Amino acid sequence: MSRRATLEKTFTQADFDAFAALSGDDNPIHVDPDFSARTRFGRTVAHGALLCSVLRGLVEEIVPGGRQIRQSTMYPAPSPAGEALRFEAETTGETADRITIALTVTRLADGEVTCRGETEVAPCR
Repeated sequence: MSRRATLEKTFTQADFDAFAALSGDDNPIHVDPDFSARTRFGRTVAHGALLCSVLRGLVEEIVPGGRQIRQSTMYPAPSPAGEALRFEAETTGETADRITIALTVTRLADGEVTCRGETEVAPCR
């Protein structure tokens, strides 16, 4: 039986700015609305690492204290400031020493997947 955790969240520009200050990733696509307005996205978009941080929190709900072994993610569409997002983590496989979890971020407005990936976690023993 799979285990699942979900969360709905809307990031603001202030969230992007705070994450940029913490991470040092101040790419203008994340923090400069004027610059971003001239890009194909038309506005600022979330840092991939910010999305992964929220997903990691969901993984922790599924496997408390688990040790992350690996993670892979792809970003097929942007996650703009002000857009409601659904974060999902669901187990897809389990052995005695590893749990595989599918990761997804979806824009609620149009159902577009903005982040898709997988992680493997070792349970806390």
